[in-house]
Amino acid sequence: MSQDNLIQIKNKQTGEVYWTRKNRRKVQRKIELKKYSKKLRKHIVFKEVKK
Repeated sequence: MSQDNLIQIKNKQTGEVYWTRKNRRKVQRKIELKKYSKKLRKHIVFKEVKK
């Protein structure tokens, strides 16, 4: 994976972090994804943060 395309998505409640890719040409806004939280043991919203 190229480091240029990597973005960090984080949940503010638990502080957990996932790394994913984003096509910066097509998506201008910050992304929000529902991912699995190991601490809460359920799917919650993770939002994009700065590197």
